[in-house]
Amino acid sequence: MGDNLFFLNRDARILNSIRKGDEAALAELYASNWRPISSFILRNSGSLDDAKDMLQEALVVLWERVHHGTFEPTARLSTFIFATAKHKWLRQLARRKRDAPASLDEDSVVSADDSALELIISDEQAESISSALERIGEPCRSLLLMFYWEERSLESIARELGYANADTVKSKKYQCKQAMRRLMERAYHGDQ
Repeated sequence: MGDNLFFLNRDARILNSIRKGDEAALAELYASNWRPISSFILRNSGSLDDAKDMLQEALVVLWERVHHGTFEPTARLSTFIFATAKHKWLRQLARRKRDAPASLDEDSVVSADDSALELIISDEQAESISSALERIGEPCRSLLLMFYWEERSLESIARELGYANADTVKSKKYQCKQAMRRLMERAYHGDQ
């Protein structure tokens, strides 16, 4: 848990710096978040320029939320920044696909409709997952975000969250996924 405490203290210090208007905090966040975000963007049809843009946009979102008092630290800053950049990039990819000139081939028209439907479903699923993550609590929230959003290894998560080993994390991840599934099912059945 010592590593986790380090990051919580570091995040608190950075948030205080941002509240005071210290832009050096953004430079620190940029440097510490560059590698995971650029890796994600490059693996998903992007360039280094795209990665720079997405990271900068994510930092602007953080800065604005902190200054407007709407930022609620439910996870580490790196998790928030990665999730924001990832979401913005996936939206941009969808926009690029939608704005691409359509061919006269009927199959491309059908796939364009499918992608719009997939985006709607994806947005609904993202809202459902986000809502369940808010309710699930710790340590499940951090563990699932680290594994699925940050794409961290089980070993890395074990070190950061203070688990004995990767097998323990794997077991806990399974329990957390089951808890998430139950929360999402209750939310779904409650809406009917």
